[in-house]
Amino acid sequence: MVTFIENRIIPLLIRIGEDKHLVAVRNGIVLTLPFTITGSLFLILANLPIPGWAELLGPFAAKLSAPAAVTFGAIGLISSIGISYNLAKEYKLSAITCSVVSVVVFLLAQLNNEYQLNVDNLGAAGLFSAIILAIFTVQTLRFFITRNLVITLPDGVPPAVAQSFSSLIPAIFVITLVWLIRVLLNFDINSFFTWLVSPLVSGLGSLPGMLTLIFLISLLWCCGIHGDNVLSGITSPIFLKYIAENTQAYLNHQPIPHITADGFYIVFMCIGGTGATLGLVLAMLRSRSKLYRSVGKLSVTPAVFCINEPVIFGCPVVFNPLLMIPFTLTPMLLCTATYCLMYFDIIGRPVLQIPWTMPPVFAAWFVTGGNIPAVIWSICTIVISALIYLPFFKLAERKQLERELAEEKGEDAFATTESA
Repeated sequence: MVTFIENRIIPLLIRIGEDKHLVAVRNGIVLTLPFTITGSLFLILANLPIPGWAELLGPFAAKLSAPAAVTFGAIGLISSIGISYNLAKEYKLSAITCSVVSVVVFLLAQLNNEYQLNVDNLGAAGLFSAIILAIFTVQTLRFFITRNLVITLPDGVPPAVAQSFSSLIPAIFVITLVWLIRVLLNFDINSFFTWLVSPLVSGLGSLPGMLTLIFLISLLWCCGIHGDNVLSGITSPIFLKYIAENTQAYLNHQPIPHITADGFYIVFMCIGGTGATLGLVLAMLRSRSKLYRSVGKLSVTPAVFCINEPVIFGCPVVFNPLLMIPFTLTPMLLCTATYCLMYFDIIGRPVLQIPWTMPPVFAAWFVTGGNIPAVIWSICTIVISALIYLPFFKLAERKQLERELAEEKGEDAFATTESA
C-alpha cells in the first residue's frame, strides 16, 4: 500500500500541482486577496458586534460597506486579469496584451439577453467562466503567435505599436468566437461553465469532500511535499466563490449559505499550520528531550502565525510513521466537528476573508464576523490538538530520550578512554 501511494498517487498529485494552468489559476486567484481582505475590513467596521454600533452608524453603515460590495463584486474580473497574466508569463507571451484581451472576452461573455453587461456576473458568479476564458484566450493567442499567424510590421516601428498589431488577428478571432456563441447563438457561457464544474463545487461543499481533501493534503505533507500549494489550483477558486457568496449574504443580512468557504479549513483545521500542529509544538516545549525542546522553542513563534515548516521538518513529521497518524487524524476530526457545529448553527460560518497568517482565536473572531461561539470553539481546537498529539508524541519522545542517553554514554566512554 505504501509503495503504491509513493509510486502512483504522489507522482500524480505532484504532476497535477505543477500543471502550468493550475499554477496560473493559483497565482491569479492570489491577486484577489488584497481587494477582498480590504473589503472585509470595511465590512467588519460596518458590522462591529458592539451594542448600539448599528444605531450609531445609521445610514453611514451602507456607505462604509460600499468598498466590500465593489471588491467582492469584481472577483471574477480581477481573477481574469491575474490568471491570464500569469499564464502568459509561463508561455513568455506579452502578459499585458493577454490580460486585456481576456478581460474583453470575459466581459463579452457576461452580456445578458438584452446585450447589456450583467454586473452581477463580475463577482463570484462569473469566477469559473473567468478562469476558463482566461486560459482559452491565452492558449489562442499562443497558437497564433507560435505559428506566426500575426501581422508583422517593419523593424523601425516602435515596439508598442508592433506588439499591438501582432495581437490583432488572434484578438479578432477569440472575440468574434465568443460574440458568435454568446450573442448570435444566445448561449449562456457563464451558466454553462458553472454547470460544468458543479460536481467539484458541490463535492468540496460537503463533509466527505473536505475530509478527502484534508487526507490528500496531509498525505503530501507527510512525504515532504507542500500539499496545500499542490492542490490549491483546484480548490482556491471554489473556496473563493463560497466566501464571496457568504460575504454578499452577510452584507445583505441574509442566511449564510456555505460552510466550507475560504477560512473554514485554514482557521479551524490548521491550528499552528497544516495538520493542526500547534498541539505538537506545545507538547515539545515541555519535553525532556533536548532535541524536541529546542525544536519546540524554534517552532512556537511561526506556529502562532500558522507556519509549521520548522516542526514538520525539524521534529520531523515527514516520513515519521508515528507522527503521521495524528498529523492526518487531527485536522480530519476537527473538520468533522467544525462542520457539524456550523451545520447546526452552533457557531458562525465564514463570512469574511482574512490573511491565512492571522493567529488562532483572533482568526476565528474575524472570519465569522465576531461570532463568540466560534472563538470559544477555536480555543477548544487548540486543546483537542494537544490531546490528540500528546500520546503519540510521548512515544516518540521516549525513543528520542533513549537515543540521546545512548549518545551521552558513548561520549562519556570516549572521554574516559582518552583520559586513560
